[in-house]
Amino acid sequence: MHRRTLSTALAVALTFGSVALTTGVAGTAMADDQRDLGIVSFGDIVVDGVHQRVFVSDPASDRIVVTDYKGNFVREVSGLGGVKGLELSPDSGTLYAAVPDGVGDTGDAIFAIDTATGTESGRYATGDVDPQSVALAGGKLWFGYGSATGGGTGNIGSVDLADPEHKVTLDGDAATPWATAPVLDAAPGSSTLVAGLPGATTTDLGVYDVSSGTATATARTTVAGGGLRDLAVTPDGGRVVVAAQNPYNHVVYKTSDLTTAGKYANGQGNANAVAVAPDGTVAAGNDTTYGQGLNVYKPGGTTSVRDYNLTRTDGTGRLADTGLGWAPDRSRLFAITALNGTYELRILNTPTKAVTSVSVTAPTKSARAKKLTVKGKITSKVAVPAGAKLTITRKDLEHPNGQKIGTATVASNGTFSFTNSPPVGGRVTYTLSYAGDANHLASSGSDAVDVSRAATTIRLSNNKKTYDYAKSVKFTAHLGKTYKNRKVEIWADPYGSAPNKLVKAGTVNRNGDFSATYKLTRDTRLTARFTGDARYAPKSVASTVYTKVKVSTTISRQYKNKKVYGQTYAYFHQATNPLFTTSMTAYPNREQRLQIEYFYEGAWYDGGSQYFALDSAGISRVELLGAHDIGYRFRIRSSYIDGTSGDNVNATTHGAWKYFIFTT
Repeated sequence: MHRRTLSTALAVALTFGSVALTTGVAGTAMADDQRDLGIVSFGDIVVDGVHQRVFVSDPASDRIVVTDYKGNFVREVSGLGGVKGLELSPDSGTLYAAVPDGVGDTGDAIFAIDTATGTESGRYATGDVDPQSVALAGGKLWFGYGSATGGGTGNIGSVDLADPEHKVTLDGDAATPWATAPVLDAAPGSSTLVAGLPGATTTDLGVYDVSSGTATATARTTVAGGGLRDLAVTPDGGRVVVAAQNPYNHVVYKTSDLTTAGKYANGQGNANAVAVAPDGTVAAGNDTTYGQGLNVYKPGGTTSVRDYNLTRTDGTGRLADTGLGWAPDRSRLFAITALNGTYELRILNTPTKAVTSVSVTAPTKSARAKKLTVKGKITSKVAVPAGAKLTITRKDLEHPNGQKIGTATVASNGTFSFTNSPPVGGRVTYTLSYAGDANHLASSGSDAVDVSRAATTIRLSNNKKTYDYAKSVKFTAHLGKTYKNRKVEIWADPYGSAPNKLVKAGTVNRNGDFSATYKLTRDTRLTARFTGDARYAPKSVASTVYTKVKVSTTISRQYKNKKVYGQTYAYFHQATNPLFTTSMTAYPNREQRLQIEYFYEGAWYDGGSQYFALDSAGISRVELLGAHDIGYRFRIRSSYIDGTSGDNVNATTHGAWKYFIFTT
């Protein structure tokens, strides 16, 4: 069987002798872990607290796998035919293994294995009896032998470890043989051996006094239910906890007369594993594939202090039969879980400490420097004692990493409250942390309150002004009264697909002014931002400025240019078609509007207009066709019209008029 650990006294002595004792606030528990063991079957598990090793038997592979306390593979011991039950010597120096399937030189035997090296240190032949489980009691190593599945006979044998020849004795209970190989267990240093009939339709239990070197039955009974999977004797030897498929509960019996002495109720699935720590803490497991698969009970308690769901996140897997083992100091509980032939070692840290949860409630809003009240409650399956302290940490704009500001005291019902006057505005978070204790894990909770801040003013120059294309314009922000932060950011967000970008950031001068120069190519929304400080809220103001395009038009194919009527005119023969070439700031899908006017009786009149596409370089070429009238003066101009020239990223811009006239 498993659970073989150091006696309580020896475990304490070794622990205190090998490490330095420290004092201080308990920390948060280590996270639980799991490892694929790489085995194809599971027989038994024992934990070596001296070397911090976990031994797991794999009957189908004839081996024992050894890991460290983190589940990392250390070594394997092979060549152990069908190796099943395991037992650890009191000094953790020797691991005893029941090997039922040996042949020839490796016939059925109890193997002794050096735990430090993993090598065989002894072998005690049992004859062809198929030993299945092992237990130390009364100075001897006892083993249950016979069929592992029923349908035959079983009994109890022993190995005299004090005898130089290691004499093996069979038929320990000749008067009342077992129907199959019994499961054995005993308290460390005890002379009381407990046996149980595994897997049968009834649960048969027996107790033997082995103080004389032989097994004398002191109690034998058949109890209610069946399908026994595991059993474990308490450290004082006075109780045995039975894990059977029926009933669901882990039933406790007195070893004196096998009368019922209580139960551990889980209500989730069939009880299939149990382990008792050296101090009497009970781990009771069941084979459920949903909900809690493992419950931990303090000595003498019947309400669990810790509950585990051992299924995977996808809801599959379960605790393996007999798959529990304690570290002697109770710092860890090891569990074997199984799913479709895959076996994992689950390392459950600080399993005897109850989970705690801290809830915190702060006001939604509050005024700065005004008293507010924060309330909360710490809850646990094991009540946190009244008077326990929770550390208060306040995180705000001036202390983004948090500042400890005191403690809150837990009342008898788990509640707490405190008052505080936050000196800093903005988002203020209060975190209450419980450091944990010998019976509780650490935990924390938090809540935030929006603390008011005063409003400041900020202005930005040049709003709604229009500038020429590529003009570098100076923008000046003016910041009003603040507390400590005197920095301003100026951002530019051009119309169209260009991203918003930071132009400049810096500290205002003594007049509260801060300036940045920005080169305009499109209509642009500029924003001056004050990000806020401990007493003044963030503030932003925007100025939208408009930007013209570059536009120019040239006339070609004229036979001369002449300055008349106060302008330079291009002269064309009546048969020549003028060519107007427009160059404009390029933009996708942009068009220019070409407008023509004629002069008549002292005034210019509209002669029509039309939009023409610009190429990717911003060029448009238009030829004036048709019959050309002699005796009139004409003029044309190219324009970008905001919203109708194909986009709206610039301000409406008119090019210069170009004049021409036709002659014979």
